[in-house]
Amino acid sequence: MNATTKKTLRIGLPILLAVFFGWYTFSKLPIDKIIPYFKSANYGWIALGMLLGLLSNLSRAYRWKYLLVPMGYSVKLFNRIMAVFIAYLANFGIPRSGEVLRAAVLTNYEEVPFQKAFGTIIAERMADMIILFSIIAVTLLIQFDFIFELLQTSFQPKKLLIFAAIGIVISILVFVYLKKSQSKIALKVRNFARGLLEGILSIFKMEQKWLFIFHTLFIWIMYVLMFYITTLAVDDLNGVSIGALLIAFIAGSFTIAATNGGIFVYPLAIGAAFSIFDIPENPSIAFGWIMWGSQTLMIIVLGSLSFLFLPVYNAKQKTIKKG
Repeated sequence: MNATTKKTLRIGLPILLAVFFGWYTFSKLPIDKIIPYFKSANYGWIALGMLLGLLSNLSRAYRWKYLLVPMGYSVKLFNRIMAVFIAYLANFGIPRSGEVLRAAVLTNYEEVPFQKAFGTIIAERMADMIILFSIIAVTLLIQFDFIFELLQTSFQPKKLLIFAAIGIVISILVFVYLKKSQSKIALKVRNFARGLLEGILSIFKMEQKWLFIFHTLFIWIMYVLMFYITTLAVDDLNGVSIGALLIAFIAGSFTIAATNGGIFVYPLAIGAAFSIFDIPENPSIAFGWIMWGSQTLMIIVLGSLSFLFLPVYNAKQKTIKKG
């Protein structure tokens, strides 16, 4: 497979999936039954949810400095904020491309080596995954019997073990080859990996670990509160159990991570999660669209402004330095 074909698939496949899910969503969507929920929604709660989402993103940008400082890089706060919003916006085009673009912003404007900047982002994701798995663990405790029965009927443990074993063997073979080979590709990969590892390990070199932990907890508390507060905008979802809220939150989080920012899929995931608890479909899907739409609107506006303002801001900073 040549480079052009790979690039076409990397860009085209997510778009095709988004189109498919868009068609599937709207073909199954009782629009005439959902529109009334948008008309009757309490937009005060929606606005508060957007504010909480904004605070989580600002906290993420601020937290980033605790990973960059141990490597000797002092990055401007505005550049970090704009890089975060640009990353979220880019993820609507190609899933996870935002992380690459986010690291590239620091490389282009702050002279942070790409592999080190990218390594700090991986370190961030590791911390975020710990919190997400903690939320999953709490949810399992709250809804253990129900979830265990659901997993037993939905997954085949033997197949999962086989795939895991194959993945481990392939990973070991690739690691051994890269470690021993002297080919140009292997040398480049090892050099890149060293810089990447330095970025990842920066999480253990922080002098202000407690502030990093505080921001990590704050980010996820804002995420959960944002989700809960926005449910209050839909009258039919008032009184939803904490177990249902957490399962829907987790389902939505995974769709955002696995697709183009959850486009078209997020409302379906929320509807499916709530349906497990016999919550009516129409208000559930309507809430999914309200939740996804409000946060997406914020990202599109702030991400677009960041794209436009980033070069202008840094050009002014260079002028100030020269002056």
